[in-house]
Amino acid sequence: MDNSLNHIHNHDTQTTHGKSFALAIGLNIAFVIVEIVYGLIANSSALLADAGHNAGDVLGLVFAWAAAWMATIKPKGKYTYGLRKTTILASILNALLLFVAVGIIAWNAIEKLKNPEPVLGTQIIIVAAIGTIINTFTALLFLKGHKNDLNIKGAFLHMAADAVVSLGVVVTGLLINITGKLWIDPVTSFVIIFVIFWGTWKLFTASIDLALDAVPKHINYEKVKEFLQNKKGVKSIHDLHIWALSTSQVALSVHLYMPHETDNNFLAELQKELDHEFGIKHSTIQIENNEKYCETDC
Repeated sequence: MDNSLNHIHNHDTQTTHGKSFALAIGLNIAFVIVEIVYGLIANSSALLADAGHNAGDVLGLVFAWAAAWMATIKPKGKYTYGLRKTTILASILNALLLFVAVGIIAWNAIEKLKNPEPVLGTQIIIVAAIGTIINTFTALLFLKGHKNDLNIKGAFLHMAADAVVSLGVVVTGLLINITGKLWIDPVTSFVIIFVIFWGTWKLFTASIDLALDAVPKHINYEKVKEFLQNKKGVKSIHDLHIWALSTSQVALSVHLYMPHETDNNFLAELQKELDHEFGIKHSTIQIENNEKYCETDC
């Protein structure tokens, strides 16, 4: 068999969630503004911290939506893979902005611990309760399809986490009203800061890995390798590479040493299996049936 190259291109199904993204972003931007305003009025660092958390997730939703749109742009000119990797760069920028926000929120909370100030617990409860409702509703927008699409899953998890954090702020307001202890507000801020930092650090490191063409975390390299080596007719494999085209699309290239002729449908079926088993939608496979290609690698 002659050397063969075959490619699979797949547009993201995320475009079907365009209305969900638009509604979620609109609602959360409005709520962030409300939280900032009432956080200043109520003198609550917990509300301001939650506003920072929600603002970061709004950016995450924007980037996820942009990823869905960019995935539909056909490659052209020198950008032979299109603009998909800009989503990875955007994720890094998102993480850096969130680190700055964490620093500002932490500074405010430290000042509140040093110099406690009166806090309007009832206003905190009302605003945070609204946030819990909005974030729960937003999470439900992405419930459909979150099991099959990483970007949609990310949006769902972000909003679900926001709902939990907002509920925590409601509890903070109740405790302040019941006990009158002003230190509860900045302490809650530090809990939220930890949640933001932990999630942001994972986002940052994952984005750096993708920028360096590391194997995406949800792909098991050894299992893919074993899967290919066990295919009928494959004697050995080499030059197996798996990398991210974007935050939601994975590519693979590999050389298969197959000394005997194979069925004409072999490549097409193999690519379908890679997509079904591992979610690898863009695969480039080269068949080699001459031993000279395998003198060092096989």
